[in-house]
Amino acid sequence: MSDISFQDRVAIVTGAGGGLGKTYALEFARRGAMVVVNDLGGAADGTGSGATPADEVVKEITEAGGKAVANHDSVATPEGGEAIVQTALDNFGKVDVVINNAGILRDKTFAKLEPADLEIVIDVHLKGAFFVSQPAFRVMKDQGYGRFVFTASGAGIFGNFGQTNYGAAKMGLVGLSNVLAVEGAKYDIKSNVIAPIARTRLTENLLGPLAEALDPECVTPLVTYLASEACEQTHEIYDVGGGRYARIFVGLCEGKTFGKAAKPSAEEIRDGIGEIHDTSGYTIPTSIAGEMQAVAKSFEESS
Repeated sequence: MSDISFQDRVAIVTGAGGGLGKTYALEFARRGAMVVVNDLGGAADGTGSGATPADEVVKEITEAGGKAVANHDSVATPEGGEAIVQTALDNFGKVDVVINNAGILRDKTFAKLEPADLEIVIDVHLKGAFFVSQPAFRVMKDQGYGRFVFTASGAGIFGNFGQTNYGAAKMGLVGLSNVLAVEGAKYDIKSNVIAPIARTRLTENLLGPLAEALDPECVTPLVTYLASEACEQTHEIYDVGGGRYARIFVGLCEGKTFGKAAKPSAEEIRDGIGEIHDTSGYTIPTSIAGEMQAVAKSFEESS
């Protein structure tokens, strides 16, 4: 089989001034993509800004013979998202790939979390991905092609102490990607999620002795594949880090049906909780339609 190529493709990578985003931008450019390197240039907690990180990545790409342009807008506003996509259109004429990678941390225990720390994390991670993806989706829909990769986290999918704001934002991205996968299906727009474990400026103090094995470049091959024409998967979540790649999925158990339109007592729920939790015979719905089909099937079986 031929190598995966991004020749004549245009990719937007947010938060590409360093860490994971930088590795994606460099790899896409190496494979022929025209890249919008977006980075606000702020600190890990979202404060400050600066042009240097994005500009340096663009310089590295162009000096290697690639094509790239810097963008310094914040993803956290509708205007910023529009400007990032417009940068791609103005310089390269289209958008084929969006990697929603920009992020910050404001970790605190739930009892001590201030509203401002919730708002800024939601703004950058969840709203930011929405604000960049919506104008890009419109372009992709018109051209009949597109690839989205959203950056979630095990902190949202599985939970992690001290990260209620981050976890909520990251799990929100799973929902956002799932809907784009459904709405984009007939336009060859595919949308997937990664939950990376990697050594970056946001995580280097949190990973302990595992950090040395968690090079950001271990994540790059999966993102490169998911962003390519070769990718046939959509509506998926992948755990990735340290050379390990694994599918994460949300399964629906068969459950226990008490009868069509039944209203069991709380005691009956208590007594049936084992059947409700039984994971044998689970399905993996590809949309809410799968959930409704399971409900309808249970009615048939209980009648």
